[in-house]
Amino acid sequence: MQRWMKWLGIEENLTSHKEKWISSLGGGLSIALIYLLSQFTLPQDSDLLVASMGASAVLLFAVPHGPLSQPWPLIVGHLSSAFIGVSCALLIDSVWAAAAIAVGVSILAMTYLRAIHPPGGATALTAVIGSETLHQLGYTFVLFPVLLNVGIILIVAVLFNLFFHWRRYPSFLMKKTFKAAEPEALSHEDFLSALKGIDSFVDVNEADLKRIFDLAMHHSQSSELSSEKILLGHYYANGQLGKDWALRQVIDLEIDLQGNAGIIYKQITGSDRSTGYMTMNSFLDWAKYEVICKDGRWTRVDS
Repeated sequence: MQRWMKWLGIEENLTSHKEKWISSLGGGLSIALIYLLSQFTLPQDSDLLVASMGASAVLLFAVPHGPLSQPWPLIVGHLSSAFIGVSCALLIDSVWAAAAIAVGVSILAMTYLRAIHPPGGATALTAVIGSETLHQLGYTFVLFPVLLNVGIILIVAVLFNLFFHWRRYPSFLMKKTFKAAEPEALSHEDFLSALKGIDSFVDVNEADLKRIFDLAMHHSQSSELSSEKILLGHYYANGQLGKDWALRQVIDLEIDLQGNAGIIYKQITGSDRSTGYMTMNSFLDWAKYEVICKDGRWTRVDS
């Protein structure tokens, strides 16, 4: 069953019932206000509500800290897609071609503008296949109702999330009070506990989150070792985390007949603690930093 759940992409949702209800309330409130406020601004015979705002409400209130939910993607994603959709509707006679090109070009534009907001694709599609009343708006559609809808939902998201200290929107307002983690192995339970502590849906699965953490830690721990820094009897680590972390001691340095430097090392970690041989260049590719043992614990030596 777990295998099928992973295959289907069913992730563990660790948010509390309270958080789920807050997300639902915020999304519903935003759509209600968009509809009501639009009635006082837009002509009564025009489309008051862009359907893609429903998708934006999911992002802004269920994933308020996600990169796709932030103000720049929200505003630019919708407006650029609306402009592209209207342009395609006016310039291309074939509806199916206009719809396909509008969505495709909108994705391209959002990517280059660093404003990927999935509901923007729906906004572009709406501009092409919407009602005749909507088509008569022309480029006015970009401002009314799209910009008006976006402005309302943005204001609601900012104000609504102010009532919940763990849900600040935009995410820039979140207070960063945590300290950097030590480079130690993290278990499945550690990540589950962290996700529960956030108590907000995170648009990344556990495997990707661990991979990002591993790469970030690996990069922060990497250093440029040179052959002059490889010393007899000293210990060096590969900078990986968990079971992939490895430690080797240099037990001999030698030069072969061609004048190439080589290293005989002893494997300190793992079940196979045998000796081996590597060229100096291969060892430098493997080793990321030097370590020493302090109080029974391996500590990185600052270069």
